[in-house]
Amino acid sequence: MRGGAGPDFTEGREAVYRCRMPSAQTLERFVARVESNAHAQAIEEFYTDNASMRENMNPPRVGRDLLVANETAVLGRVRSVQSRCVRPVFIEGDRVVIRWIFRFEATDGRVRELEELAYQRWEGDRIAEEQFFYDPSQFVWRTPPAA
Repeated sequence: MRGGAGPDFTEGREAVYRCRMPSAQTLERFVARVESNAHAQAIEEFYTDNASMRENMNPPRVGRDLLVANETAVLGRVRSVQSRCVRPVFIEGDRVVIRWIFRFEATDGRVRELEELAYQRWEGDRIAEEQFFYDPSQFVWRTPPAA
């Protein structure tokens, strides 16, 4: 490791495993928290104080309080959200990749489904950095078919 910034891959594969990786139990608790649709609470519980989130290649939002406020604002604009982790969750050292599917229902009944990959860097049992990768064309509200 050089300056604690992350693994130095020139040292070999062993450097990856000296990183502070999350425990399997912590990852399961995190996934369960998100799947229970307690998104802001998951940020409060599982992110570092100075954590960052980044949407695709947009500039990151930094600071847990800001992340919680943003998540609360997003969720406040919809009637409901359903969150599902598509397994397996991939773990390599302090890096985790999770595939998520979210279904948002607007207050007028329209729906939007979003599938994304979350690429995370953990510091022990907390997320320090997260970047989401998704197709922005998914941000279209649709009227669900009549039942």
